[in-house]
Amino acid sequence: MTDAANASFKPRIFSGIQPSGGLTLGNYLGALKRFVEKQDEGIETVYCLVDLHAITVWQDPERLRAQTREAAAGFIAAGIDPARSILFNQSQVSAHAELGWVLNCVARLGWMNRMTQFKDKAGKNAEAASLGLYAYPSLMAADILLYHATMVPVGEDQKQHVELTRDIAAKFNHDYRTDFFPLPEPVIEGAATRVMSLRDGTKKMSKSDPSDASRINLTDDADMIAQKIRKARTDAEPLPETLAELKDRPEAKNLVNIYAALAGEAPETVLERFAGHGFGAFKPALAELAVAVLGPITTEMKRLMADPAEIDRVLGQGAERADAIARPILARTLDIVGMIRSRPV
Repeated sequence: MTDAANASFKPRIFSGIQPSGGLTLGNYLGALKRFVEKQDEGIETVYCLVDLHAITVWQDPERLRAQTREAAAGFIAAGIDPARSILFNQSQVSAHAELGWVLNCVARLGWMNRMTQFKDKAGKNAEAASLGLYAYPSLMAADILLYHATMVPVGEDQKQHVELTRDIAAKFNHDYRTDFFPLPEPVIEGAATRVMSLRDGTKKMSKSDPSDASRINLTDDADMIAQKIRKARTDAEPLPETLAELKDRPEAKNLVNIYAALAGEAPETVLERFAGHGFGAFKPALAELAVAVLGPITTEMKRLMADPAEIDRVLGQGAERADAIARPILARTLDIVGMIRSRPV
């Protein structure tokens, strides 16, 4: 099966975010902003809060529930319309775990051993990591293939997992002499798909960083956003005229990319406007822009989070719609691999 054969599948986008901590500016620029834009492209969009992935490392149960609702509020506040996109949390559609097991039996250990993210997360004490963390990429493949997704918006750090998904789909199709699963394409685009820490431009902005000053949270108010940008690490040099001149200035490059992504401009355009200016002029402009863009999202998130029952209703309805797509695909998968099904899946 070649990529061209994907033309026989309905175009469908699938992507998700772990609800294992508060949403950040990195989540917004690297994922949510693009998710919202995809709604206008006439392609079915399925967005998932992957809580099964979250428990590959221990989570406090009450905190996980709260974070899942907060993430859902962030999606909606950022512009995801539950009537136009399918929005749900993964654990409400059991077919994810069921297909995940089937694909565990297709994926090869050699493939899993090459996954760099497991090595990064497990660290030096890999033997103490959960089996779930090791099998994380196979479950991610199930998330994608369960909907016959043809496109997966991801950051650079997840591209390897989508490539693994393609390998698993291709092996399944080859082993069972079928063209059942598409080979999904990773979609990586935008000026700030990988937003870096405000304290260290060589590290990704992360909700797990011990320093809250390293990130902008979507729940931060205007004063906090401005303060964090004002204190962001930079250098003493003014902004240059070209991107090439930012090659060895990671903090400066990060702030330029953030401005570009928030403004919907190319980084080159930002440099044309601010070339020769120091950060004393650039940071206030960036703070003003960030507050203008993120302020309404923060306000709407707080309104939504005040009504958790409504968030649960939205997620439940999304799960019903997701399940309606997933169940027939899971049932056909089980037929293909030779399972007897005397009861409906």
